Amino acid sequence: MPTVDSTDSIDSSLLSRREAIRRATLLVGAALTPSLLAGALRAQASPPGAPARVLTPAQLETVAAIADRILPRTDTPGASDVGVPAFIDLMLADYLTVEERTVFVTGLAQLDNTSRTRHGAGFAQLPPARQDEQLMALAEASKSGTRTFLHLVREATIVGYFTSEVVGKTVTHYDPVPGRFDPCVPISEVGNVVWTR
Repeated sequence: MPTVDSTDSIDSSLLSRREAIRRATLLVGAALTPSLLAGALRAQASPPGAPARVLTPAQLETVAAIADRILPRTDTPGASDVGVPAFIDLMLADYLTVEERTVFVTGLAQLDNTSRTRHGAGFAQLPPARQDEQLMALAEASKSGTRTFLHLVREATIVGYFTSEVVGKTVTHYDPVPGRFDPCVPISEVGNVVWTR
């Protein structure tokens, strides 16, 4: 079996779940929250139509609007298209710490209250340009913090997106068994090397 040099580029059609998470971490620009990473590796998708366990319907709508501004629909599915809001609710319910959950829910409420105060409507009801303004202001305010609401929602959105089945099949083309299986190959065709090398 040929070895892969770490300097070789990885074929995107052979992207593993761990590699997708690693790349998502690079997009976030910092190490992922350990509880979020552990949850992403163990979590099973919620069945379609399953009720939210932590977030209210209004909060889910706001989370969906935020996630869609972070990863909007283009020629690929957007965050809401692949179930990111439900993934975030699952992370809040089962995997994030009490402190992280408090930061998330408090930050979500503050964002919505700021939207209502400044624009007379909740974040989810604002036009995309106004939503972007709100998120940019939040990003500027979050620069001095380490585990802010924006950090958590951005990480959860990116991890939820890149670990979804739809994105794995249609965007990253995840192949659980890369290559083909040839059960009887002459050893001379594989460099005269056996598995136990």
